[in-house]
Amino acid sequence: MARNTKPELTEEEILELQDKVGSSGRHGPGGAPRQAKNFGLAAKRLLGLIAPHKMQMGVILTLVAISVLLNVYAPRVTGRAMDVIFSGAISAQMPAGATKEQVIEGLRARGENTFADMLSAMELNPGAGIDFDRLGQLILLILGLYVGASFLMWLQGFLLNRMVMGVVFGLRADVEAKINRLPLSYFDTRQRGDVLSRTTNDVDNVQQALQQTLSQAVNSILMVIGITVMMFWVSWQLAIVALLALPLTGLVVGVIGSRSQKQFVTQWRSTGMLNGHIEETFSGHQVIQIFGRTDTAAELFDERNDELFRSSSMAQFLSGLMMPIMQFISYLSYVAIAVFGGLRVANGQMTLGAATAFIQYSRQFNQPLGELGGMMQMVQSGVASAERVFELLDAEEQTPDTATAQVAGRSKGLVEFRDVDFSYVPDAPLIEGLNLRVEPGQTAAIVGPTGAGKTTLVNLIMRFYELNDGAILLDGVDVRDLSRHELRSQVGMVLQDAVLFEGTIMENIRYGRLDATDEEVIAAAKATYVDRFVHSLPEGYDTVIDQDGGSLSAGERQLVTIARAFIKQPALLILDEATSSVDTRTEVLVQKAMNALRADRTSFVIAHRLSTIRDADLILVMENGTIVEQGTHAELLHAEGAYHRLHQSQFSEDK
Repeated sequence: MARNTKPELTEEEILELQDKVGSSGRHGPGGAPRQAKNFGLAAKRLLGLIAPHKMQMGVILTLVAISVLLNVYAPRVTGRAMDVIFSGAISAQMPAGATKEQVIEGLRARGENTFADMLSAMELNPGAGIDFDRLGQLILLILGLYVGASFLMWLQGFLLNRMVMGVVFGLRADVEAKINRLPLSYFDTRQRGDVLSRTTNDVDNVQQALQQTLSQAVNSILMVIGITVMMFWVSWQLAIVALLALPLTGLVVGVIGSRSQKQFVTQWRSTGMLNGHIEETFSGHQVIQIFGRTDTAAELFDERNDELFRSSSMAQFLSGLMMPIMQFISYLSYVAIAVFGGLRVANGQMTLGAATAFIQYSRQFNQPLGELGGMMQMVQSGVASAERVFELLDAEEQTPDTATAQVAGRSKGLVEFRDVDFSYVPDAPLIEGLNLRVEPGQTAAIVGPTGAGKTTLVNLIMRFYELNDGAILLDGVDVRDLSRHELRSQVGMVLQDAVLFEGTIMENIRYGRLDATDEEVIAAAKATYVDRFVHSLPEGYDTVIDQDGGSLSAGERQLVTIARAFIKQPALLILDEATSSVDTRTEVLVQKAMNALRADRTSFVIAHRLSTIRDADLILVMENGTIVEQGTHAELLHAEGAYHRLHQSQFSEDK
């Protein structure tokens, strides 16, 4: 409906209106923000969406913590198994009955001090060999630890996916509810493609980011903490060597991450702009072909596509740098640990099993760090999308309903304008001091040049916009004291562009009143001349039409919308240039249908062709937001004023 009642605003008025509405900025129809994005604030708000699921998140975190604990403890047990094998192999080569101290003293006496130092850190049982019972127990324990950790990780992943789906379900519901609460001005000043991109692509990207990073981030952080504790337990000296890589890792994430985040913001802004252009060129494809603007449209597409390519390429390049750099830092740390650990084993300061466990810890330590770095790409992209969704959710809404009155049953249809002032933007008044009274059952036709305020007048009746001053009364009740739902339930509207929905013809007519029976739908179709052409269709009333009603002619589509308004049986009827898009022959049929629709109800008819409103009870002539003349067709012609000039102009054109 918005596209059909959209006011004609200048670029300056649109920008000023955007300031009033908030959300998107002035950098193009894609809604690019005027200020730098706040990554921390958006990330905090994104995580805040999980608050209603804190119990589930608590269970997930507990499972992750236990899984990490099992994973972290397993290398320590592996080190002990290594010690059992190595010490058993050494013990088998020693004379039975000798003690560990005697063996070490004998080695030192032969000058083998390094070997003696290494054995001093081991548990030896000369002549005994490998304890396979103990080794078997340790191997079973290792298998149990890893199986348990894997099961818990699967379980937490299953629960996390369900939780994230619940979070995104709520986010989608909030977005849908927000869309319904936004004023018409929000959609008048933005490309539909960008709004659709925020409600679909960006929400999907948020879901993907949460699913792929939330659990992994928690797991990686806990792994880093757990492994750090274990490394200090095994050898605090080697732990310090391993932790020297952290400052370098933080520097990489801080410098590259901040730069790639800006590029992700640009990427999703460019996506919205490109989607907006595609939507426009698709819906206006025929016009583009007629005026030979294919090359122009293609050039604009290439320009926006190139901007998206450059921003996304740079974002991927910068975020992709983090993993290789962090891997390089990891390899340097690994080499340092291997050399320093080998020296400590040789000096008897730790066992070979402990060194093996520590090397495994160092590998595990760098893995979650690398994962955190790799996740930054998805996190930055997800947060950039979340910011765009939050901008939509934070947009200024239409004023809330404060219903203090009701219309008893069906309205009589008395409409009054009292000293109405309205402007789309401050300091640019469009309607000032407008007074008008339309009696029940009358047909009021509104004529005037483009931009005179004709459509604005009916938009104010529908409360698509709120007044600056004055009041509009329905049966003596200020429409602002009625809920929008109750007010609009009294009004039927037929627009210049016939908007149909994908479904059958019967479903499209029933859209006006969902509880209508098939008999009532057919009766409405007969009253508005839809029944005449329906029987020529393959499935009659059950013929499925696409979203734009492409299988029907323009006049047939308009007749269906008239039938849709007819079945609603409204007290007020608004016809917004309903015959402007049909041919002269079809216009006669549409006019008859509208006459049937206008019977016994107050009607406002916005008309371009004066021939269609000759029989109107009241004709309003508007210029620059003001009613300059009003009266019947004959009275206005006799006055030889603005209406007379319009009539003469059209009469001359018809000649």
